[in-house]
Amino acid sequence: MSTLWTPGGEVPVDDGRGRSATPPPQGSADQPEDPLAGLSDEERAQAEELAQQLAEAREQIAQTPASVVVGNHAMGLYELGAIHLSQQPPNLDEARLAIDALGALVDGLEGRLGEHEATLKDALHQIRMAFVQVSRLVEGSDDEAGDEAGEAEGSSEE
Repeated sequence: MSTLWTPGGEVPVDDGRGRSATPPPQGSADQPEDPLAGLSDEERAQAEELAQQLAEAREQIAQTPASVVVGNHAMGLYELGAIHLSQQPPNLDEARLAIDALGALVDGLEGRLGEHEATLKDALHQIRMAFVQVSRLVEGSDDEAGDEAGEAEGSSEE
């Protein structure tokens, strides 16, 4: 018997291989405890419904070209980088990691990303340019803050 992972735990699923219909005795060492044991009928129905939804989602993903799924994940990395760049102050280290991961995907899978590859390359270029611009602004404001601190120290020495 196979199992299906659900947020509530592993759920046994009959894989149809015609095994004996007689279940092993409770507490058998080779049979894990029923993850749904102890649930009310309503909770069991909810768990089974979630398992069905998960199976449907897995089937839908299996029918989707991998290039589309990878492209969606790549755009998630783009968004993650943009979020970190837009923080006050910008979180450059976290943005850099997301942007580098996006670059690894787009550059590393060149020619294999399907019809949206040009869009992904453009997004990578844009987020890299944004990173450079934000980095320069941060460096400029750090320099100004340092200059102002130096001027304040210099004026107090007089």
